[in-house]
Amino acid sequence: MLLRLLLLLAPCGAGFATAVVSISLRGNWKIHNGNGSLQLPAAVPGCVHSALFNKRIIKDPYYRFNNLDYRWIALDNWTYIKKFKLHSDMSEWNKVNLVFEGIDTVAVVLLNSVPIGKTDNMFRRYSFDITHTVKAMNIIEVRFQSPVIYANQRSERHTAYWVPPNCPPPVQDGECHVNFIRKMQCSFGWDWGPSFPTQGIWKDVRIEAYNICHLNYFMFTPIYDNYMETWNLKIESSFDVVSSKLVSGEAIVAIPELNIQQRNNIELRHGERTVKLFVKIDKAVIVETWWPHGHGNQTGYNMTVTFELDGGLRFEKSAKVYFRTVELVEEPIRNSPGLSFYFKINGLPIFLKGSNWIPADSFQDRVTSDMLRLLLQSVVDANMNALRVWGGGIYEQDEFYELCDELGIMVRRLKSHPSIITWSGNNENEAALMMGWYDTKPGYLHTYIKDYVTLYVKNIRTIVLEGDQTRPFIVSSPTNGVKTTAEGWLSPNPYDLNYGDIHFYDYMSDCWDWRTFPKARFVSEYGYQSWPSFSTLEKVSSEEDWSYESSFALHRQHLINGNSEMLQQIELHFKLPNSADQLRRFKDTLYLTQVMQAQCVKTETEFYRRSRNEIVDGKGHTMGALYWQLNDIWQAPSWSSLEYGGKWKMLHYFARRFFAPLLPVGFEDKDVLFIYGVSDLPSDHQMMLTVRVHTWSSLELVCSELTNPFVMKAGESVVLYSKPVPELLKGCPGCTRQSCVVSFYLSTDGELLSPINYHFLSSLKNAKGLHKANITATISQQGNTFVFDLKTSAVAPFVWLDVGSIPGRFSDNGFLMTEKTRTVFFYPWKPTSESELEQSFHVTSLADTY
Repeated sequence: MLLRLLLLLAPCGAGFATAVVSISLRGNWKIHNGNGSLQLPAAVPGCVHSALFNKRIIKDPYYRFNNLDYRWIALDNWTYIKKFKLHSDMSEWNKVNLVFEGIDTVAVVLLNSVPIGKTDNMFRRYSFDITHTVKAMNIIEVRFQSPVIYANQRSERHTAYWVPPNCPPPVQDGECHVNFIRKMQCSFGWDWGPSFPTQGIWKDVRIEAYNICHLNYFMFTPIYDNYMETWNLKIESSFDVVSSKLVSGEAIVAIPELNIQQRNNIELRHGERTVKLFVKIDKAVIVETWWPHGHGNQTGYNMTVTFELDGGLRFEKSAKVYFRTVELVEEPIRNSPGLSFYFKINGLPIFLKGSNWIPADSFQDRVTSDMLRLLLQSVVDANMNALRVWGGGIYEQDEFYELCDELGIMVRRLKSHPSIITWSGNNENEAALMMGWYDTKPGYLHTYIKDYVTLYVKNIRTIVLEGDQTRPFIVSSPTNGVKTTAEGWLSPNPYDLNYGDIHFYDYMSDCWDWRTFPKARFVSEYGYQSWPSFSTLEKVSSEEDWSYESSFALHRQHLINGNSEMLQQIELHFKLPNSADQLRRFKDTLYLTQVMQAQCVKTETEFYRRSRNEIVDGKGHTMGALYWQLNDIWQAPSWSSLEYGGKWKMLHYFARRFFAPLLPVGFEDKDVLFIYGVSDLPSDHQMMLTVRVHTWSSLELVCSELTNPFVMKAGESVVLYSKPVPELLKGCPGCTRQSCVVSFYLSTDGELLSPINYHFLSSLKNAKGLHKANITATISQQGNTFVFDLKTSAVAPFVWLDVGSIPGRFSDNGFLMTEKTRTVFFYPWKPTSESELEQSFHVTSLADTY
């Protein structure tokens, strides 16, 4: 195959020479397995599983039990091969490199039968010098070793002491010894995902040829000088200088919108050289800062850095620069032991509202730009401002972080991005070690602690802080923060509610009881499971699987007792489906798992949000709620609020409401109904609270109260209303706890300022007067949006509008319908029509499952 020159990294303007020739090796390769019995074409970037699927050698790996049936793929050794012809003489160049942006994972690389390097890390970039190996006609071979066998061999060779865990629980159907390989940890299986230990060239691959020098990387960091009250910019660039002579020239930094045009003389000597530039921004120039979603604009500035060097060489890099400060505040709190744990952005305390991100697919070549934008847009559409990128996945692609910058989503990870607000060395490793998760022998604890400190503190922490002093670094999450540091980097109780962040899971206690939940400083993981919708499961299952008791339902659940625990939690407040029709019963059960999950996470999140300003019995000042988890890696029960493919579960619609910037939160304590007002708004607002009582048996409002106008202060949570429930019901004729429900909202001058929230006075399985509602919809189109005008014959809780596999989301869903009519909008993600929506539309409310 003849390869043409695809890209000039250095533009060839007048008087400038070509600095670097880049020849892409993406596209068509060939692969074969260990004994050569399978030979087929493969796309790069990609993986073996995708190549086999594209040639129809295997079916969809996610279909039914294929994660078990296709284990043989990961146990084989695969080879990638590409033959190519170069159009020009590579001997004209002083340096020629073969660059892999990502190889998954353990491989030997050969060029023209000459070994040129080895790889053993999925996450790093590899560059191999092929200056004296490359020819006019070439053949590249990447010989992979099975990651499963490699990990097992590494474990067997480590005989000094046991490194847990050996294997995942059997229910996960995973592979063993994933901790012995630098690979996406969840590719060996997890409690929410399948085991698909992939092999392949999963990122870009190219040949780079150059004379004199090459720009390897380019980074920048905005820094605020508190003393001078000015912004500065540190720019760092790395060059590989192959010339034996001194290379001189200029570095030109231009940010037109900030009136910056700075020229610096530079000199580069032979070898790896770093150029550091410092740009001072005039104090008289107004710099608009980047803010998280919901707190301001995500203003950025276009910057160009140009290097004009001897020999007519010219390198140019363009980037978007954002300015913001971040501070992790750990300080004493009045009337509470311990320390705070919250983030200030641009000096403003921010309550972090959001979720946890996992890899969007087991096969990263299937993760498209459109998919990333869809998932991240769903984050801000649900009023979130933060994501915690889970540590057992991958280092997400640049586009992920660029979208987070653009959308105002705070995350944890790459230096130049304002969206990244903190670094974390690991996920739960401190807790696992100090709380004995793996039944480790006490005699080895000292060894494990030494290894932990060496890896996460002496190595990772040191390296990160050397490269970036603009963000905090926490060694583990959860952590006790500075208390953990003072205790030698490992705390005996990493879940201390008075310090740092915690993770909390409790599937057996009543999730409607707010006393179940910890009044912690920051909760970075919590959640409940649910099943995805039937339209999502249908794609990867057959008719015999459509039962909650089927082998498929059991196989897809990777949490021990997960399916039964969901039913137990449902049964606390709802009736279990009892339809004689198996499919109807299955669909009703799926629906109820989503109802349960949404209501549980709502109750817990609202508890954390109303705890932001208060201290009770020394506990409180909660400043972060990141539920587990945002997205799914496949079609299965999990803690996610977005199904595989992006469809919103009921939880995500609830999140749009319970993460609203202004929210009334209701709960009971000792038979008294309290309603708090919670504000994330940047300024004070005057408003009123309306409290209404409805009966289950009628669409007519029973009674209503309206408070006097009050001022809701910015960034606060305060009690707005309190009344004993018996007193409230006494003023509402015919109401009992079982026959009525309370709703409430914030408004001003008749304008709704908050979502309409509600409080159930009893379990809905005990509700009196609840009828099956006949809910109809009239669908019309307005531009690219579809209008659903709904009518109901009765009060209906948890109204669920579903259009099957038509991609898109509703403006609201899973709501309590207490009025005869309601209008909801549908925002399609792909073109559709009224007739298609009408054919696919189905509505379910709670009484339909009886």
